[in-house]
Amino acid sequence: MNAFEWLPGAINILSLVVSGGVLLLVAVLWFFINRASVRASEQIALLEQLIDLQKRQNSLLRRLCEANEPDTIVEKKQEVPQDRDDSDLVGMIAER
Repeated sequence: MNAFEWLPGAINILSLVVSGGVLLLVAVLWFFINRASVRASEQIALLEQLIDLQKRQNSLLRRLCEANEPDTIVEKKQEVPQDRDDSDLVGMIAER
């Protein structure tokens, strides 16, 4: 039995090594998951800022178009030729 006296001590050391390995693995996994979560949060914040900027641009564009709308209607009315033939079929065919 003297040959197996080291076995209880080795089991204790082995359990400590396995516990340490598992703890290290969990720490590494937590680091990468936390890092990915922070990056995703930053990307979401940037996308929200981008959406806000696009909404502002759209509202400015609408205001600009509404401000210029009366001028374009007058110009279009002046550009229409008076001698246009309504029986022309070319105007009725959709272009591709």
